[in-house]
Amino acid sequence: MKAKKILVIGAGMGGLAAAIDLARQGHQVDVVERSADVGGKMRQVPVGDTAMDGGPTVFTMKWVFDGLFEDAGLSLEDHLTLLPATILARHAWTQGGDLDLFADRDESAEAIREFAGSKDAAGYLAFCKRSAAIYETLRGPFIASQRPNPIELVARVGLNRLGAMWETAPHQTMWGALGAYFKDPRLKQLFGRYATYCGSSPFAAPATLMLVSHVEQEGVWRVQGGMAKVAAALKALAISQGVTFHFNANVERIETRDKRVSGLVLKGGAAMPADAIVFNGDISALGSGLLGPDVIPAARPVALPQRSQSAITWCATATTSGLALAHHSVLFSDDYKAEFQDVFTRQRPPQAPTIYICAQDRDDACAPPDKPERLLILMNAPANGDTVDYGQDAQTKAKESAWAMMTSCGLTLSLEHEQITTPHGFNALFPASGGALYGRANHGPMASFQRPGARSGIKGLYLAGGSAHPGPGIPMAALSGRLAAARLQADLDKA
Repeated sequence: MKAKKILVIGAGMGGLAAAIDLARQGHQVDVVERSADVGGKMRQVPVGDTAMDGGPTVFTMKWVFDGLFEDAGLSLEDHLTLLPATILARHAWTQGGDLDLFADRDESAEAIREFAGSKDAAGYLAFCKRSAAIYETLRGPFIASQRPNPIELVARVGLNRLGAMWETAPHQTMWGALGAYFKDPRLKQLFGRYATYCGSSPFAAPATLMLVSHVEQEGVWRVQGGMAKVAAALKALAISQGVTFHFNANVERIETRDKRVSGLVLKGGAAMPADAIVFNGDISALGSGLLGPDVIPAARPVALPQRSQSAITWCATATTSGLALAHHSVLFSDDYKAEFQDVFTRQRPPQAPTIYICAQDRDDACAPPDKPERLLILMNAPANGDTVDYGQDAQTKAKESAWAMMTSCGLTLSLEHEQITTPHGFNALFPASGGALYGRANHGPMASFQRPGARSGIKGLYLAGGSAHPGPGIPMAALSGRLAAARLQADLDKA
């Protein structure tokens, strides 16, 4: 087969994975990235005289990256140093109590027994069994495969396993399902939070998302040097396969000829022809016309009511006292339902937000450094950053809410430096998203099928990234890139 000229727009996880696979198959691959380096949402933020991760902070599903490197004849461990976590996260509540979850399931069960009693400890073990079963049912037929429709998914799982399909519980909300396992409302909050890994509300997301808990139980790693090292490792792998990168290159439009992509034009007028294009950006940028009128039919934009959560984040250096932080800590509000009503119904930052903190200088010993430490502080927010500018008054109000929550959980911060990013800022970083960090919210039983698959509505244009199938998160976005490359290659083979 003759090598094709393929352009990849965007150097996030999906774009990098697609570029690696396509170059390995002998194609001429160029990656066009509007930023100065790779990573996409996996960005580093300068704070004072240091830099820190300002995006994803959890590395899971290591098998995805093992496969990417192994298929290129290399080893992930030769390019990245991963440190297995023994403490998955520390949790605290305004109404009192704190609880660590561990990589060791029995250790977590014992911690829950001491925290909430033996019935909830037994419920946790039953929950683990259920989440593992859901994951195993969906990993091959759905997560790691081209997007099916519901009938195709049933066929892939097998008619003889209809019981397993039923147990994935798409018609039950996650919050409703958790009541069968946990009586302590604090534990329902803790495990309901896994819906937010997809930017969704546990009160509207299907119970299927319980599988996220099993993903963490299979392994969470800290990355030596920070999460940006993951993107750097994929960049090095891509270069080794012959990929060429073009940074600070902003795409003005994608062009078509005879209803098929023919190339792109950069701002400034430079044209780049292509036989095919992989788009690794928010799909709404296509459907809204941000990349030109030719590709509006490629994907429908996601309207505000269907968007996932955004966030308000503070990348800070600070000294802490009171509550001892782990590498990952979550501080819960009293009224969890009100938080999601604020975000999804009232379209405002929550008045009493749950706060996630990544203490990036702490390991499993949880000891703070002997200087101000690097903290990523995050609260959920609506994805309305394309219509709301989040000026100084909004930023001040959000900070007051976040800091009040931390104080009520026993944590005091003495700030040295901080950099805030609001939904308006995230929309600027990821155009047409409104600041949505996870694409479409996974609300309702059919939500997972509403994400577009790898093949867009324009011939020769393929989709990768967290707003496409199989969904958001570092490993899922990487899988989306691999699926886009596989679909593109299959189409070439048929031509």
